[in-house]
Amino acid sequence: MLKVWGRKSSANVQKVMWLLGEIGLEHEHIPAGGPYGGLNDPKFRAMNPNGLVPVIDDEGLILWESNAVVRYLAAAYGGALWPASPHERAPIDQWMEWSSTTFQPAIIGLFWGYWRTPEKDRNGDAIRGFQQKVADNLRLLDDILAARPFIAGDAFSLADIPNGVHLYRYYTMGLDVPKLAHVEAWYERLKARPAYAGHVMVSYEELRGRLTF
Repeated sequence: MLKVWGRKSSANVQKVMWLLGEIGLEHEHIPAGGPYGGLNDPKFRAMNPNGLVPVIDDEGLILWESNAVVRYLAAAYGGALWPASPHERAPIDQWMEWSSTTFQPAIIGLFWGYWRTPEKDRNGDAIRGFQQKVADNLRLLDDILAARPFIAGDAFSLADIPNGVHLYRYYTMGLDVPKLAHVEAWYERLKARPAYAGHVMVSYEELRGRLTF
């Protein structure tokens, strides 16, 4: 059986768990990281020398890096979520890479600077800088989503997972956010998916003021 290591409050772990919920794949979840510890255990470091989650073991295949894990699981078990045609996969990969290089660094920076940093230690200028970067990224997405319901086209795809996983925190951690009708409509479509509600819309209170993994 597939095994997944990580804490459910990790956005990167949530990508994997959300996908597993979408495809209905049986798995065993093993809490690790944050309050659960274990990331420096020799057995865990043998699987991922970076000491980070998520990590999966699929019948002996050990894999880490959340987007790589999501791609693998979709290719192995996801059916329509992994198109056979490279031409169809290309825009999905493009938006997954955009998440890695552009959107996630900004929104993770905002989350760490605001939520995970104790209030007395917060850097207001840095937080505002990340707020602006996130808002700019979402305005770009808003333009894209004006023409289609999901990031890469008319149907939900892997492109929506690494980008959409961050919206729940963005809209609930108490910061001012821009009014973006198409992003908000996309967010509502994601919230209507049971796998998103079950694996992404979960408490992240345990991370408040906590600057450790």
